[in-house]
Amino acid sequence: MPSSVKRVGVSGTGMIAHAFVRLIKNHYRDIEITRVLTRRPFNTLGDFPLADALTHSIDDLVDHADLIVECSGDVFHGTEVIERAFQAGLPVVTVNAELQVTTGSYLAGKGLLTEAEGDQPGSLAALHEDAVQMGFRPLVYGNMKGFLNHHPTPEEMAYWSRRQGISIEQTTSFTDGTKVQIEQVVVGNGLGATITRQGLEGLASTSLNDTADVLGLMAERTGQPIVDYVVPSGYPAGGVFLVCRHDEEQAPAIQYFKLGAGPYYVLVRPFHLCSLEVGKTVRRVLNGGGVLLNNSTQPTLGVAAIAKHAMKAGELIERGIGGYQFRGEAIRLADNPNYVPIGLLRKTALKRAVEPGQLITFDDVDILPSRALDIVDLQRHGLLQAERDPARRQADTLVSFPLGAVAAASG
Repeated sequence: MPSSVKRVGVSGTGMIAHAFVRLIKNHYRDIEITRVLTRRPFNTLGDFPLADALTHSIDDLVDHADLIVECSGDVFHGTEVIERAFQAGLPVVTVNAELQVTTGSYLAGKGLLTEAEGDQPGSLAALHEDAVQMGFRPLVYGNMKGFLNHHPTPEEMAYWSRRQGISIEQTTSFTDGTKVQIEQVVVGNGLGATITRQGLEGLASTSLNDTADVLGLMAERTGQPIVDYVVPSGYPAGGVFLVCRHDEEQAPAIQYFKLGAGPYYVLVRPFHLCSLEVGKTVRRVLNGGGVLLNNSTQPTLGVAAIAKHAMKAGELIERGIGGYQFRGEAIRLADNPNYVPIGLLRKTALKRAVEPGQLITFDDVDILPSRALDIVDLQRHGLLQAERDPARRQADTLVSFPLGAVAAASG
């Protein structure tokens, strides 16, 4: 392999990994996929596009790479892979927002960790970079949600899983809103934005421009950029958008360029192509471009587990994200220091009964030991200390900034 060709290891063999490996193999001459880490038996991966690169060993993955792409979708396994990569001094690109909101802030302080462009968080970060370079001041980081059902049935999810070619767990987390909450929390933490309320607004929208005006007013009343999402009707979903302001003297030119009269301007990226765009972030990092987006080392937002129905003490929680017992909602950490990140709920027993709509805390569950739990405990104890120490709590609590200052800092 020529010295100019960079070696990339991939953690995961799901849909994202399949498409990403095919892309690099067929279209990139400066990057080679050298190892692909899987936990599946090799003989079940006969259709994988680079079967010779498959490995069950994290050490083998890391030892043959200049960069790791973590796209397993698993918080616990992904955390182990990233820590091992950082021990070897390797940068990591993730397509794993679930990991970012659970252990990502700790990991971001240990090495170069960035979410990839392609999924909505990375696409919003890329749109943010473009906007700031053009002088826009982002007020709202918006996601588009094509369909939402907080209580889908297993039968419905099995049907759509088969139709879309993705796992039932992914289908469920997309449908019940957990995924969009996770995505927007990563964006909020990474780009210095907040939320207007627990669970976001999630406005129904027949006109993005009209809804953008409402969201822009909300952001200005909040005194800080916000993250949120819309549920479109009458126009396509699937992309991301920003609501921005610009200098008043630029208004005539911006109107001439067909972006409207202002004061709120909507910048739309009408697609996100997930695995087909990951290579852009890989190249960015390999060429010294640095972090596009991560959960930041000082997050202010998290994703809590909200009970979908009543449950009894002793009931087993098979999984939080993508399950039928809980869904995720964005919260402010300062308001909920004892919340359980929904990404931690796996093979977990309830210690006491919970009611529909209840936010789950560490007092409600017995969580199996794991490295991910150790990391969350480190972060959680800092929040609990802040709760006990009013001076520290005041320093850590969300505060209002002039929007121009926030935009300048984040740009």
